[in-house]
Amino acid sequence: MPLDFTKHFVAVPTEFKLRNNIGCSWKVMVKLMNGRVTLDQGWATYAAVHQIKIGYMVTFKLLTPDTLKVIIFDDDGIEVVNKCGKHDPAFAAKE
Repeated sequence: MPLDFTKHFVAVPTEFKLRNNIGCSWKVMVKLMNGRVTLDQGWATYAAVHQIKIGYMVTFKLLTPDTLKVIIFDDDGIEVVNKCGKHDPAFAAKE
């Protein structure tokens, strides 16, 4: 995450709920690496389930201190809408 984004946190949470464009939520752990906050455990699975490919743009909007809205755009700039499939229960965020 860009440093300009993370400086707005009093304390960076240890996990985020990622909410997509149709309201499904996914839990992703947060890790501090080389002075930067990164999405760690759960992110690779999220990216695979939501079919994020090289060349896609992913935007994040902070909704609450621990929830990010995620919008995915394909390489043509068109918003990707993914229906909630069966998520790994280990990463399904509780509402």
